[in-house]
Amino acid sequence: VQLQASGGGLVQAGGSLRLSCAASGSILRINRMGWYRQAPGKQRELVAVIISGGATNYADSVKGRFTISGDNAKSTVHLQMNSLKPEDTAVYYCNGVVVTSVYSRGYDYWGQGTLVTVSS
Repeated sequence: VQLQASGGGLVQAGGSLRLSCAASGSILRINRMGWYRQAPGKQRELVAVIISGGATNYADSVKGRFTISGDNAKSTVHLQMNSLKPEDTAVYYCNGVVVTSVYSRGYDYWGQGTLVTVSS
């Protein structure tokens, strides 16, 4: 299973970016997909997740500004980031809990990070 993230870049404060992540490979079912981020000198933290069925969860720091959405048919997840702040600057990582066999549980998979830089 591979997760391919895209969409990072440089944006001014108040601007918007959209991150996308596509899962590929031997996928039976995706239980959950989401985004984490890691700023320099800080631990990786949850940004937003979407669970199969559509339920979502957000970090308090991004509520009302970020929206996560998923496309089950394409095994993709998107993160629309609006009203970006300099403190949103981080490497963003896509994560998926993927089931590859009827005989196994879901396992964590990670995409490569994509850098989001918000200038003040």
